Amino acid sequence: MNSIVIGSGFGGIAAALRLKAKGHDVTLIEKHPDLGGRARVFKKNGFIYDGGPTVITAPYLINELFELFKKDSKDYIKLSPLKIWYQFIFEDNTKFNYSGNENDMKKQIENINKADVNGYEELVKFTKKIFDKGFTQLSDVPFDKPFIMLQQLPALLKLKSYKSVYSLVSSYIKNEKLRRMLSMHPLLVGGNPFTTTSIYGLILYLEKKWGIHYSMGGTGNIIKGFEKLMNEVGVKIIKGHEVTKIISNGNKITGVRLDNQTNIETNNVICNADPPAVYEKMLNGNKDYSLMFKWKKNRMEYSMGLFVYYFGTKKTYDDVEHHTIKFGNKYKEHLNDIFDNKRLNNDISYYLHRPSATDKSMAPQGKDCFYVLVPVPNNQSKIDWSIEGEKMKNLVIDKMEKDLMPNLRESIVEDFYLTPEYFEKDLNTKYGSGFSIQPKFSQSAYFRFHNKSEIYDGLYFVGAGTHPGAGVPGVLSSAKVLDKIL
Repeated sequence: MNSIVIGSGFGGIAAALRLKAKGHDVTLIEKHPDLGGRARVFKKNGFIYDGGPTVITAPYLINELFELFKKDSKDYIKLSPLKIWYQFIFEDNTKFNYSGNENDMKKQIENINKADVNGYEELVKFTKKIFDKGFTQLSDVPFDKPFIMLQQLPALLKLKSYKSVYSLVSSYIKNEKLRRMLSMHPLLVGGNPFTTTSIYGLILYLEKKWGIHYSMGGTGNIIKGFEKLMNEVGVKIIKGHEVTKIISNGNKITGVRLDNQTNIETNNVICNADPPAVYEKMLNGNKDYSLMFKWKKNRMEYSMGLFVYYFGTKKTYDDVEHHTIKFGNKYKEHLNDIFDNKRLNNDISYYLHRPSATDKSMAPQGKDCFYVLVPVPNNQSKIDWSIEGEKMKNLVIDKMEKDLMPNLRESIVEDFYLTPEYFEKDLNTKYGSGFSIQPKFSQSAYFRFHNKSEIYDGLYFVGAGTHPGAGVPGVLSSAKVLDKIL
């Protein structure tokens, strides 16, 4: 069996390895000169910046891919568990060290609101139930038939999937600071905590089950380890060439065309590319699609965009943790601006990544390496980033100077930023969304783009836009779905 995988993010690489383990002849095609997709690496003047995912959970999903070929992942990558998972900084500048140490967690919750300790314990118990159903049972189940969804509906309703994550957390927790902290997980996969189905509350428990890890040398070293494995087991890799068209005979996929006009014949095409971009640009547009499919595609709501500012400093900021999440003053209003009003707001929340807190190899000696990620509206907003990019960069520096890192501006020796323009043009995501479609209940499981195309025979999807969704565990699990249907 001959299979082509388009795109080399975590989902595409996992798909290529799983198909190879089943005996397929696999070719992986990546438009960039390097592998990784969102997890690409940028190296500048001795600083190493991970392009994308930095929070590694459920490491067994990574290890499994090496085990398929009787290899030990430790010979390829080194994952290191973090002691403090996130440091949260609230609007009044109080801090909370979020970790897997439950005694410490409860003590800190008690200091904020004693009455919420009980609620927290009950919330964790409930998220375990969601996890057992939503992740353990369903994350690698193909949702390509309506009856499969119907079978699961009673259980999903029992788990209050009609509630949002914020609403679920609020039913257990009374303090607003704690509500924000314990409901932030949808933002890690492109969702608004106020509209994302409470099924995504399972991330809270998923972190507790396996902890949060960092890949020494950066997330890019996981990609490097996978590339080494693919070369060893005979996955053919084509870099620096883009698939411009997926060729079909009627509704049967027969091959792909590259940007150098080469055609490659194949039985199966597995897209780690964003499904809407594939259907609109690489196939026949809307020409042959049923009214039902057109309606489904057109009604989709997309995740927020991301402004990501990468910078290196000439000194180290030793009191900044590996992962920091800083909330702005107006939380819900700001999220409404991002997701609904599609406009910028100066009252930003942000996530700051300091890999050099754990791994000195990421920056030159005596220096520090960072990226700060700010959720922003996607490109439906028509924001002109050639004007707003510099303004956002300066706003972010001002905020970090005030909150965390005194005299930051004069300490920066190296920097650049990415906007939703990069996600749309370089990563081919619709509207430059950071995580494809939003994780709402009406866009989950059967209601997402299917792993096995509804339109074409021989076309499959892995990655953020298909089931089960975005995030490293989600996209790795999408390749396990593929395992069951191909």
